[in-house]
Amino acid sequence: MAFDTPAGTRGARAPRSSGPVMRWISRWMERRIRRKGYRLMGMDVLFLTTIGRKTGVRRETPVAWFPAGQDAWLIVASAAGSPRNPDWYRNLAAHPDQVWIELPGRKLKVVAEQLSGAPRAECWQRITAAQSRYAKYQQKTDRELPVIRLVACPPES
Repeated sequence: MAFDTPAGTRGARAPRSSGPVMRWISRWMERRIRRKGYRLMGMDVLFLTTIGRKTGVRRETPVAWFPAGQDAWLIVASAAGSPRNPDWYRNLAAHPDQVWIELPGRKLKVVAEQLSGAPRAECWQRITAAQSRYAKYQQKTDRELPVIRLVACPPES
C-alpha cells in the first residue's frame, strides 16, 4: 500500500527540531540511546535512515519498534499524537526504495509497507497492548496513525 495518510486537523503540539541547540540535543540523545542498548523510555529503538524528500540528504531518526516476525519490525508514525505526520514518514513516502535501519550490531536495507485494514488492526492491537502510550497518541489526533512494517531485504550477492 502507498504511504497516503493525510495530516489531521487536531492533535498534540509537536516540538520543531530545528536550530543548533535542538541538533545538539538530538545528537546527544542518539549517542545515549546507542550506549543504553537501543532502548528509550522502556521501548526498543531502531535508527531509521530515510532520504529527505526535499533535500535528498540522508536523515537518521530513532524510532520505537515492535516485533513483526523474523527480520521484520513495526513502527508507528505517531509524532506523539501531532496532527502532522512525522518528517520521516513523508520521506518514506517520497523514497520508499531507499530505507535502512540500524539495530545493535546490524545495519540493514529494508522495504517499508504501510499497513491497512485487518493487518493494521491486528498489529495495532499488539502495539497498544505492549505500549499503551500509542492508544493515547491516537486519542489526541484525528488522523489515523500509520503503522509501517519494515522487512529486511535479502543480502545482495
